[in-house]
Amino acid sequence: GATFMAAGGSAPELFTSFIGTFKKSDVGFGTIVGSAVFNVLFVIGVCAVASKDVLTLTWWPLARDCSYYTLSLSVVALFFKGITPQEIHWWEALILFMMYFGYVFLMKNSENLRKW
Repeated sequence: GATFMAAGGSAPELFTSFIGTFKKSDVGFGTIVGSAVFNVLFVIGVCAVASKDVLTLTWWPLARDCSYYTLSLSVVALFFKGITPQEIHWWEALILFMMYFGYVFLMKNSENLRKW
């Protein structure tokens, strides 16, 4: 269920960024940040409202996701404004892509990391 929710929430930003890339538009970064804020505030809120049971929230998912999101946006900003201004080179894209697998690894081991 959560995988489909994540895919559905991220699909619009993926296609908007994809179209913006080939139209030479600056829509990419703002789309990603705006979509992430929308996903956190609206999509999760709707899921909580639609839930039949009371949802118990803990600090760990919020801290985990906000920390990784902050790290990811910092790396994107470093690449886009610092190292190669106004461009993302293939090796920067590869690093960002590998960071995605780092997040998948983090999610796979989330419970073990929380207990640690």
